Amino acid sequence: MEEHSGSTRRKDPERVTLKKEIGLLSACTIIIGNIIGSGIFISPKGVLEHSGSVGFALVIWVLGGCIATLGSLCYAELGVTIPKSGGDYSYVTEIFGGLMGFLLLWSAVIIMYPTTLAVIALTFSSYILQPVFPNCVPPYMATRMLSAICVLLLTWVNCSSVRMATRIQDIFTVGKLMALGLIIVVGLIQVFHGNYEALTPHVAFAMDRIPSVGQIALAFLQASFAFSGWNFLNYVTEEVVNPRRNLPRAIYISIPLVTIVYTLTNIAYFSSMSPEELLSSNAVAVTFGEKLLGTFSVVMPISVALSTFGGINGYLFTSSRLCFSGAREGHLPSLLAMIHYKNRTPIPALLVCCTATIVILCIGETHNLINYVSFINYLSYGVTIAGLLHYRWRKPNLYRPIKVSLVVPVCYLMFWALLLGFSLHSEPVVCGVGLVIMLTGVPVYFLGVHWKEKPRFIYSFIAFGLRHREVNSQLSVVSNTHMRCYAAFLSSSPLLVTEIVHLRR
Repeated sequence: MEEHSGSTRRKDPERVTLKKEIGLLSACTIIIGNIIGSGIFISPKGVLEHSGSVGFALVIWVLGGCIATLGSLCYAELGVTIPKSGGDYSYVTEIFGGLMGFLLLWSAVIIMYPTTLAVIALTFSSYILQPVFPNCVPPYMATRMLSAICVLLLTWVNCSSVRMATRIQDIFTVGKLMALGLIIVVGLIQVFHGNYEALTPHVAFAMDRIPSVGQIALAFLQASFAFSGWNFLNYVTEEVVNPRRNLPRAIYISIPLVTIVYTLTNIAYFSSMSPEELLSSNAVAVTFGEKLLGTFSVVMPISVALSTFGGINGYLFTSSRLCFSGAREGHLPSLLAMIHYKNRTPIPALLVCCTATIVILCIGETHNLINYVSFINYLSYGVTIAGLLHYRWRKPNLYRPIKVSLVVPVCYLMFWALLLGFSLHSEPVVCGVGLVIMLTGVPVYFLGVHWKEKPRFIYSFIAFGLRHREVNSQLSVVSNTHMRCYAAFLSSSPLLVTEIVHLRR
């Protein structure tokens, strides 16, 4: 059996890798395309609610972009210092070891991806149903059922054909660009016509109550949800042409551009809606369209629905590959590393992501879910950036093509500690439950991964077959075939290059 496994590995072709063909423009496209999603259509309400005034809300949107820029610069150093695909998961595993890497993977699979998918799906159903229920909140069961149907439909698409899933992603990306462009143009026209009273300083910063530090922290968490995705370029660092030059340049261009777009979108909202109207709206963009677009207002919910539909597809696509990657590394059951022999799709991983999303759909409210996932996201970012400082201390002489000033990670971590501390104080239940679920990964890691000499019946039960050489070599053959299938068409679109990140290990 040992000889067979060895011969199998010797006969395997080299693992497929992509050429360095992501230039500066493509790198900017990847960052912008992954950041802009459903968040800008739902977070404005939460940011305004917690900040207490229009002026503070706009300040938080700008500062959110600045914080994302600091984090991106730290990730740029990590990306070229540890040139592995997989982003945070790879960096934390390399720096802190398997347990920390597993906890990050566990929280992503159990919390971050399913919760983000649930939020986007609820946004989709809210915008679809808002015209049907113009004078009231859409029924709870209707929004959940429509969200679940959407997730199930796209799971079926992703199980059936990777090519179909990627075509959906390309087509529906146009929807969010149309929606934001329309909002900004119409809003600027309103401002030029003199409708900017709510934006004047004495009105914008007027407030009935002064928000607590904890409430401001929650406002930042709401905004951070809209900025999530700034670290996606690190998933494909190995494919960036001259990453030492193009990685920081892409960050300098993309994050400020997204920040400007988000700020202009919020200015457009406030040019036509009072704070009370925005807070009472269940679909901000729909209310905006009804006030300013008249008979063409139907364009707005359609555009946002297109955007969120594509966002659900994209997150299903990438989250299933994270499960696939974790299973290949032995951190998740090997069942999740299996793919359909004909469609070449990771059906078990997709079904796990779909099931987790539907469970969260049934137990959460949209804005609480945003606080929930943003807290865990920021926790993961902070651990990864703390790893940058630890790696510098542990390996001071290691060559670093990009080396940011220590001020950058220190400033980020100071803000990170304050934000999480005050968020935990303001929403102890939401944040505490997230921490508890994340820590449940500790016994899972020691029982499933660290304990290597498990009885054979346990291996059969939980299918951690990656510990056996024979299964490992068989999965390696399947995975190489899988990667060859994907590489052929992923190289045709820079937006789809993120598919390779969880396969090239």
